[in-house]
Amino acid sequence: MIEYEANNLTTKQHYKFLTGSIIPRPIAWVTTFNKAKEVINAAPFSYFSVIAKDLPLVSLSINRQPNQQMKDTAKNLSETNEAVIQIVNDDVLELMNATAATLSETESELSNLPVTMIDSKKIAVPGIQEAPIRLEVKVHQYIPITNNQTIISDLFILEVLHYSFSEDVFDADKEYILPEKLSPVARLAGETYSHISNLIDIKRPK
Repeated sequence: MIEYEANNLTTKQHYKFLTGSIIPRPIAWVTTFNKAKEVINAAPFSYFSVIAKDLPLVSLSINRQPNQQMKDTAKNLSETNEAVIQIVNDDVLELMNATAATLSETESELSNLPVTMIDSKKIAVPGIQEAPIRLEVKVHQYIPITNNQTIISDLFILEVLHYSFSEDVFDADKEYILPEKLSPVARLAGETYSHISNLIDIKRPK
């Protein structure tokens, strides 16, 4: 084994080791609303996972900017408490990647993209119609993540209020999402992405 002591590593090394080891990671393509500027913000995040099912909760961690300021998505979530999480497949991969651009808060990442905004059922923030799955969410809990009293990341626990599934990826009779039809894109390290392949079923022990 090649060993490293965490306390001796740089931020860049931590990023490389963590994002290279914890793979594949699902992508949350998040739309939020900037009330002050009346702008729809869209951005992708791969620090995203499921937390609970009795209350449908997911987590979304958004790193701070180099100047320790909140990113637009985190700021909008803090102010409106609402967002739509889109799941990404090949149909929207290039569109998702385009929204990773750094823009001012007065500009929408979606303004010059061929996407269709669709009204949500439970919240004011619209979703992206082209995405195969949309989760309408509200903030359940906000946790600032600190390092020596400096906030380095904004962690949101989000409650799912409404699910929207494309008929192409969902078996309505069994209420089952079809992973091969969905073919979600996952984030690896750097600029690399991956797909699901070689599915294996293993029965859990009783």
